[in-house]
Amino acid sequence: MSTTETTWVPPSVLERMSEELETLSADPSPSPTVEERIRTLRDAIRNAETSEKPDDGLVEAGMLVTALFAGDEHPTSFLVGPRSLVEADPSIAVDVYSPTSPLGRAIDGAHVGDTVRYALPSGRSITLRILAAEPFRG
Repeated sequence: MSTTETTWVPPSVLERMSEELETLSADPSPSPTVEERIRTLRDAIRNAETSEKPDDGLVEAGMLVTALFAGDEHPTSFLVGPRSLVEADPSIAVDVYSPTSPLGRAIDGAHVGDTVRYALPSGRSITLRILAAEPFRG
């Protein structure tokens, strides 16, 4: 049995993707570029997860995280999710970090109160403390 990994997206992004797919699919003679976009959208929609995450303090895709990075005076808030969300829904007004980015991988599964350390591609190490993790309702 084959398993396909789902990707969390807000309902507004799923709606936008569905609308774009409907518009593109109406073209009786799409260009190869449009055909590829249609395939990409179909795959994204098929694998989309839109459920709201539980408000349990667990960091995972779909959570708005507030963290204090070592050396910073003020906390930073960001959404854990696919970077394509920024393009797909301009109303998302926070930074988005992919779960597969160094930061995303480091904090995935962490809880509020945890201190996490991770390495940037440059090799520099960064430490942060998770102050809050709540479902994104954007």
